[in-house]
Amino acid sequence: NRTIDFVEQSARQSDEKSRIAKLTAGLIEEGQTVILDGGSTVAAVARELASKSLHIVTNSLPIAEGLESIRNIELTLTGGYLDPRGRVMLGPFCDRMLSSIHADAVIMGIGAVSEAGFSNNNTLVVGSERKMIEIADKVIIVADRTKFGRGGMFPVAPLSTADIVVSDSELAPEYVDLLRNNGVEVFLA
Repeated sequence: NRTIDFVEQSARQSDEKSRIAKLTAGLIEEGQTVILDGGSTVAAVARELASKSLHIVTNSLPIAEGLESIRNIELTLTGGYLDPRGRVMLGPFCDRMLSSIHADAVIMGIGAVSEAGFSNNNTLVVGSERKMIEIADKVIIVADRTKFGRGGMFPVAPLSTADIVVSDSELAPEYVDLLRNNGVEVFLA
C-alpha cells in the first residue's frame, strides 16, 4: 500500500475537505498553540485558520508555505527527515523537537479509522503522530468518510485518544456511534 502523494490526495473529496476545514477551524481559539500534522485535509484547515492569531507548529511543507507570509501566524517547523511524497518532516529529529513543546491542540489527518483505532501506513508518520498526541491538550482528528472502515498497517492510537473527530455529513451512522461510544465528540460537516 503505497503512500499517496500530497497533490493526488488534495484533489480527492475536495468539497468534503473544505467543509471539514471550515468547521474544524471554528474549534480553535485566538492565541492558541496548534500543531498541524501533514496531509491534504489538515492543509485545508490551515487555510481556514489563516485569519486567526495563532502559533502554528507543523511538520508539513505545504502548510508552512501557505502560512509563511501571514503576519498574525507565528510559525514553527519541526525539522526532521523530509518525506518527498507526503512533503512532511518525520523521524527522530522531528520527534525530539515535538518532545520539547506543549500545545493546546493538535489537528491531525489519519490514514484509516476502524474499531481497532486510528492507523496509518508509514511507520515514521505514526511515530510523529503519536508524539503530537502526547504533547497536545486536545486531539482533533479530521477524516472524510473514505477513511472509515479500513485499517492501516501501523496503529497510531485507540479511538478514545481523540477528543473530537470532524468528518463529512455522509459518514455512516455506525461510525458516529462507534466514536461516541469511545467518548469522542463527533462533528459532521
